[in-house]
Amino acid sequence: MPAQEPTPQAAQQELVDEFAMFDNWMDRYQYIIDMGKQLPDFPDELKTPDNKIEGCQSNVWMHHTRDSERLHFNATSDAAIVSGLIAVLMRIYNDRSPQEIVATEPSFFEALGLDKHLSPTRSNGLHAMLTRIYEVARREAA
Repeated sequence: MPAQEPTPQAAQQELVDEFAMFDNWMDRYQYIIDMGKQLPDFPDELKTPDNKIEGCQSNVWMHHTRDSERLHFNATSDAAIVSGLIAVLMRIYNDRSPQEIVATEPSFFEALGLDKHLSPTRSNGLHAMLTRIYEVARREAA
C-alpha cells in the first residue's frame, strides 16, 4: 500500500521544521532555490498569456489539470528564488481536492518568516501565485 500524502497542514509543518534546521536566511534562500531546481519541466507551449501570473516581478506561468478529485498544478519561473517559492506552494497545494485547497490557510508564510524576509515584489508575486491557486480551486469546487 503506498504511503499516504501528508495533509496540507502537515506539509506546511514539515516545511517549517525543515527551515528550522538552518541558522540563517542565506541558507534558507539557498534551500528555497534548491527546491526550485527540482520542479518538473514546464512545456514551452504552456507559456501562454492565460497561464501567466500577473503581479510577479519575474515571469511566472502556472497551468493546472484535474483528474477525478484532485487538481494538479505545474508552474515555472525565470527566476531561481521564485521557482523555489513555486516548489513551496506545490508541496502544500498540488494534487489536492479543490475543497482541501480552499480550506487550507497559508500559515507557512508567517511561520517560515517569508513575510519578513522576501522583498515586497517577491512577496507580491507569492501572493499572486497563491491567489491563482485559490481561484482555480474555487472555480473547480463549484
